[in-house]
Formats: sequence, C-alpha cells, structure tokens
Amino acid sequence: MAEINIQRKKSSPSPWILVVLAALALALGAYFFLRPDPSDEPTPPAPAALPAAPGDTLVAAPAPGAAAEESMAAADLEQAPVTPEELARQAAGNAAAPDYARRGLQMLTATLVDLADRSDFRDPAIREQRDNLTSATTSLNEATPRLRPGFVAAAGLIRAMQQKGYPALETTANELQQLAAQLSGRNSTPAEQQQNQQFLSKAAAAVRTLSEPPVL
Repeated sequence: MAEINIQRKKSSPSPWILVVLAALALALGAYFFLRPDPSDEPTPPAPAALPAAPGDTLVAAPAPGAAAEESMAAADLEQAPVTPEELARQAAGNAAAPDYARRGLQMLTATLVDLADRSDFRDPAIREQRDNLTSATTSLNEATPRLRPGFVAAAGLIRAMQQKGYPALETTANELQQLAAQLSGRNSTPAEQQQNQQFLSKAAAAVRTLSEPPVL
C-alpha cells in the first residue's frame, strides 16, 4: 500500500503585525522628512551692546559736601538784593563767625549794584564805581577771598551815590572810605572783626539812606 506524505500547512503571519509595521514605517518616514532643519531656524538676535562711555566723560566722584558747597557758591553768585533791614541784621550779627565779613560784603555788593541801576543813579561816575565793585568782589566765592578790595570799592560807590542828592550822608561816606583803607581784609583777630563790623554797620546805615528818594 502506498504511503501518503501529509505535510502540515505553515501558518501565515497575522495581518495586524503587517499593519503595525507599515504604520511604524510611515511614522519614521514622516519624522525624517517633515522635521524642521536646524539650519532653517532663525538665529536669535544678539543682545545690544551698551555704548561705551567716552574717556573724557568719566569724572571722579565728588567729595562729601562738595555738591553742597558748589550749590552755596552758585547761590552766592546769584545773590538777590537785600533790604536795608537785612543788611543791618547781618552787620549786627556775630562778627567772630568765619563767614561774617565775606557774607556781609556779598550782601552789601548785591544791594549797591541794584541801587546803581536806579534812574537817578545812572551816571558815568557811579557806573564806573559799580564796575569797580563787581570786579573787586569776583573772588568772594574762593577758599581765601580777598575782602579789602571789595570794601574799598563799596565805599567808593557809596561816596559816588552820596554826591547825587544826599548831602547829609557826606560825613558817613567819607568815614567809610577811611575805614576801608584801614581794613586788613581778614576777619581773624578780635580787632579785625571789630573793624569789619564797624564798616558794615556804617555801610548798612548809608544804604538805608540811599534807598530813600534823594534831596533835590
């Protein structure tokens, strides 16, 4: 009897495995083809560099108190005219104060310069004395101001104003010129302080008279 060769039929793979493999292949292909190219990404802008400060704009920090001193000096340069009463109070103040003579001369200068612009004082002689005073007091804001030239110039301006209708002020104007010639320009010793106070007190009294209308 002939033998019949019976072979088992090989099972075919599951169709789901093929579907999964096809999906993976598509996903990988899409990833490689559709992913963005790093070279196509915009480069972030570089941070703007701060402009370098020019070498000539670098300044040293001011010393403590320097700003206050500069402000006070600027205010002194722009000192507004004061009233005769304020000038008299300054003259009657503490003559031993370090700033007494300088401050008094500064106030006197501002008041006299303002008076010199009055219509009845617009005279060549008064204008010349006024210019002498402003020139003599330009150093008042320095560390060691020269006071004597300012005192002498102030007395000269008062004398020129006195001659424009103030006969009763002649004696005081002459005394001021004599006192100014005797001043040392300092305010250190008691004698110097007394002389400065005497001059400023007489000058304040003269300014009070000059502030009134002249005798015609």
